[in-house]
Amino acid sequence: MQKSSSFTVQEAKKKLEYYCAYQERCHQEVVQKLRSMNMIPQAIDIIVGELIDENYLNETRFAQGFARGKFRIKKWGKERIVRELKFRKISPFNIKIALKEISTEDYLATITELAERFWEANATKDKYTRKKKVIDALRYRGWESSLIFDAVAALESED
Repeated sequence: MQKSSSFTVQEAKKKLEYYCAYQERCHQEVVQKLRSMNMIPQAIDIIVGELIDENYLNETRFAQGFARGKFRIKKWGKERIVRELKFRKISPFNIKIALKEISTEDYLATITELAERFWEANATKDKYTRKKKVIDALRYRGWESSLIFDAVAALESED
């Protein structure tokens, strides 16, 4: 029989302080972690409240870091970032603040660079297949349709 470990509120809080200090976390991740530690709902509320008060847990900071990281590292578009933040139950207010972390110039330069890369990667395909592959790849990454079509049209006119 598996022994379930139990934690006092203070032990759990200490563990979660390390968990939050290691990397930014959203409230949902912290609550999930506490549930996996078999904490009761009242204890979860107390711990989450204390983590917020002591600034270990800050959803605005999490959303900003998430948006910056996914854009710079994974080259995600705003639609995908918003979808993922909503999935993590981040408030619309914090999502709006997070999107301000991405400058318009960087955003437009990135979609142009990605479109060119996908265009070159599909150079052997016929015109329509090539165009579809580029559009699909950019849609998957969460880029807005209007920007995708502008980028593809610019690439087509160069050919």
